[in-house]
Amino acid sequence: MRGPVGRLLGTGRTADVYEIDGAWVLRRDREGWGDALAEGAVMAHVLAHGFPAPRVRLADSSRTDLVMQRLPGPTMLEALSAGAMNADEAGGTLARLLRQLHGVPARRPGACVLHLDLHPDNVILTPDGPYVIDWNNTEEGDAGLDWGTSAVILAQVAVGDEPIAEPARAILTALLADPSHLTHDGITEALRRRAANPTMSQSEVELLGDAEALIRAFMRD
Repeated sequence: MRGPVGRLLGTGRTADVYEIDGAWVLRRDREGWGDALAEGAVMAHVLAHGFPAPRVRLADSSRTDLVMQRLPGPTMLEALSAGAMNADEAGGTLARLLRQLHGVPARRPGACVLHLDLHPDNVILTPDGPYVIDWNNTEEGDAGLDWGTSAVILAQVAVGDEPIAEPARAILTALLADPSHLTHDGITEALRRRAANPTMSQSEVELLGDAEALIRAFMRD
């Protein structure tokens, strides 16, 4: 999208979100790593199959700019912080979203559509239910990698020293209450990718060993 944009609504590790109007926002990539058109096409695909992703306007998007539906409501992380949702509900919701997403038909036979960044700050709790945002990492592959990625993200927080560590552990517990979707190969690949992620700080990377031990403990239970 060319031309002026509205006020800044939020900023992440690699992108900023701007207001367009009451119905639409613009997410602009600062780093140039992603492909917003490809990402938007996946969002349109999963939405067409009933998965709760924001609507997109591909005709107004580009490789760095994605125009998408403005969703009302807090993120799951904000709801947890405000006491409007508990950890069991959050973990259960993440698990249901992963299962639903992996039921969406993929283009590659035998593969699943993967989000690969599903965590409480990437779920918007709207009056119509939870919607999943930030599809920058999406690809097709084995469902175990998606479960492993969400588990690693939560476990990194759970083994840290931030105040949110205890809630993150409780969310992880609820997410993995049915561990049949978690695989050793998925965990290993998720850890490898997380360690290689250029947006990770050194202190975050150093938590991966303890995070792995925590996740694999669930698989032994």
